[in-house]
Parts: sequence; structure tokens; C-alpha cells
Amino acid sequence: MIANRPTSRWIHKIMTDLKTEIACIQLGNIHVIPITSPEIAREILIKQDSIFASRPANWSSEYVSSGYLSTILVPYGEQWKKMKKVMANELVSPRRLQWLQDKRVEEADNIVSYVYNQCNKNNGGGLVDMRLVARHYSGNIIRRLVFNARHFGKGREDGGPGFEEVEHIDAIFTVLRYLFAFSISDFVPCLRDLDLDGHKKELKKATKLIMKYHDPLIEDRIQQWKNGKRTHQEDLLDVLISLKDTNGSPLLTLDEIKSQIMDMMIATVDNPSNAFEWGLAEMINQPEILQKATEEIDSVVGKERQVQESDISKLNYVKACAKEVFRLHPIDDINATHVAMEDTFIANNTYFIPKGSHMVLRRQGIGKNPRIWEESLKFKPERHIQKDNDGFKNINLNEPSLNLITFSTGRRACPGIMLGSTMTIMLFARMLHGFNWSVPPNKTSIDLSESEGGTIKAKPLVALATPRLPAEVYY
Repeated sequence: MIANRPTSRWIHKIMTDLKTEIACIQLGNIHVIPITSPEIAREILIKQDSIFASRPANWSSEYVSSGYLSTILVPYGEQWKKMKKVMANELVSPRRLQWLQDKRVEEADNIVSYVYNQCNKNNGGGLVDMRLVARHYSGNIIRRLVFNARHFGKGREDGGPGFEEVEHIDAIFTVLRYLFAFSISDFVPCLRDLDLDGHKKELKKATKLIMKYHDPLIEDRIQQWKNGKRTHQEDLLDVLISLKDTNGSPLLTLDEIKSQIMDMMIATVDNPSNAFEWGLAEMINQPEILQKATEEIDSVVGKERQVQESDISKLNYVKACAKEVFRLHPIDDINATHVAMEDTFIANNTYFIPKGSHMVLRRQGIGKNPRIWEESLKFKPERHIQKDNDGFKNINLNEPSLNLITFSTGRRACPGIMLGSTMTIMLFARMLHGFNWSVPPNKTSIDLSESEGGTIKAKPLVALATPRLPAEVYY
């Protein structure tokens, strides 16, 4: 593992060399079983979901979740059931999302204004770092939903992120990079103190940095509720603090609240920002796709107002573009690991799966599976558009068939499907509707290389933007 970093690429090479869609790699005493077959993935997450509904118990997950107190990283059991219920019923339910809609719209307005300001700095057109824009947008939204604040500091006069927000988002992406990576100590616990791959050091540093911003706000808010200075709910932190058990006592402890907010932060910012950065890069290189998406938005919205969430249901081609990015360019090749809670067989009793095995669904492996997808390496949004007798079927980003992995399915599926989908499509729609996009001067195309250690773009997307709507629309 040390000689073949990142481990996900090493696993990909093993499966490619073996020409297989399922393999078994023994790391320490654990069987790691990577899968690129949608049929087997469906069996694991649907047919035998009750057996594969747990998560690994390892140092990384335990540390980030403050001792397995939240939702995403927690092994199957009563604590997970408790927090999953809180997440689904109280934080990301349709009712709650409707309650918070104004905050999301304000942040969509803000990101458009920020890009417009970048254009005005350069006489109507300017180079824009779209990785910064996409991550800034995602960070702004989840901070507004949780803390009812866009910034930890003062921000910038042009609407951009300040030092605090940049540091916060960078730390979140560091946590994500190491949290789902393969750490040697996760498979050989006796080596944990040696930290041979450096994961422990980096993960600790980033997690503490995030907590530096979160914890004072959480603790102060709890005190406000206790002393009566706060009496009504304005955001999701208020919701978590206000939850009561059957005896009228607080349902969640301070540590549970902190852990659940950490979960929400790391689960919200990565997919929308990564999808948009890759999507815009692919569309700039294929101008006909960019034009088709823009024309669809114009036909639905016009040019006298900005896109609203109520328009999303009619933007099928835009949604197809986003879905194609999830297929071709997932934020990570490795989906959150599922653990077998008992011995079982899969694929018509072809494969024996021992209890404790780590089932690893490879998102990019499934999404690029040439047996499933024609021209699997080509960015082709049309493949997701189907027609019925009344015209186009409504497209959504979820993919329960698991021919590609977006929000997964089954007990451990992401409960924030509606929030994640809305954030992603609004970012695509607002940016495509508000601005013309092209390659920077002196370049002929956008470099689509992946980073050496993962699936994000090797270099941040920098594109030339010019406004395409009347000036008053941007304000």
C-alpha cells in the first residue's frame, strides 16, 4: 500500500489486470472486496441490505465522528438508528428544506453577484477560479443552513470568502481526502501509533481546525437557549438543540450535536462543487452541449429574472449534464464502505462473503463500466434523457439502479438527496444562465486531467466569464 499510492488506483489496476468486476484483497485480517458490477451492487444495497448496512470500525471514522456519535460513519446499531431518524425527520425532510429555502436562494444570488463582480473588474469579462466559486457556494449554503451565517469572519467586499471561510473549506476537503482513504493502521491496528502513511496527523489537524470554528458557535447557542436569550428556531443548529425526548429532556448531548454538524459539513460541500467544476470544464470543451443547456434555461426562465428552485423540474438537460458528471467524474472512486454483519453468499451463490468483509463499491468503476455504458469515457448527457408519450421524463440525480452511484440506496443511502440535488442543479443553472463561458486567452481547451491522488481535476478550472443578462437582473 505504501509503494502503490493512492490505494484506490492500486485496486483499480488489480481489477483491470484481472479483467474482473469483483475481487478480494486481504489487508491485515480484513477482506476488502471492490466491486464494479451494478448487478452485484444492487444485491448488496437492496436485496441483502440488512446484512451490509454497517460501517468499518477504524480510527479515522471514530475520531471524526467523536466516538461514533453521528450518522455517516457510525457502525450499524442503536446510535446510528437514533441519528439517522434525527437527520431524516428533522434536518433534511421536505418540510425542513422548504423552511430553509430563502437562505439557499440568498446564497445562489450571492454567488452570481460574486462572479458578476469578477467580470466588472475587467471591463465586463474576467477569468474566474471556478473551484473557488463552487466550493464557496457550497460552503456558504451549509453555513447558512446550520449557523445562519455566511461567514465566520467578515468576508470580502466583493462577496467572496474571507480567510476564515477558505481555511474552513480547505480543512473539510482535507478531512474528506483522508477519511475515506485506505490507511494502513485501519487494517493493522498495532501500527496506529507509527502513522506510517501520515493520515492520522493530517486528519487530526484538519478536524481540530473545523472544530475551532464550529464549537464556540454551538456552545454559545446552547447557552442562549438555556438563559432565554433565544426562543425561536432560525436554523438547523436551533433545531438540534430544541429536540426533546419523551421526558421533555434534550434529545441530543453537546457532543452528539457537534458530531452531527461535522457530518453535515463534510457531506454537503464536496459533490455539488466537484460536479459543477468538472461539468463546466467538459461543457466548455464541447460548446454544443453548453449551448444546448443554456438554450433550455432561456426557454424556461427567459432573460429578465434569475433561475429559481421552482424551475428545476423543467431543466431536464441541465440535470442530465449534472448526472453525467456524477457518472464520469465522482468526487472519489471509493464509495463509503459497507461491512458484512454475517456470512453470506452473493451473485447466485457464486461468491462467499465472510462476516466482517469490507464491501467497496467503486463509483468510477461502475460509472465507466463499458458493459453498461456505451462510449463510457465520453461526456454525453443525452444518454440520461428518456422520452415517454408526453415528451421527456423528469430526470433526477438519484440512481437506484446503481448503474452509476450518486446518492446510493438502501439503509445507508444519503438522506440529503433533495438538498444535494437542489444545490447542484441551482449552481449549474445559475452559472450557465448568468454568464457566457469560454477557455482563457491563449488556450484552445480545458485540461481534463485528474489529480495524481484522486478523481478531482488536477488543476482548478479557470474560465473566462462574461455576463449574458441585463445588468439589473444581477442585483
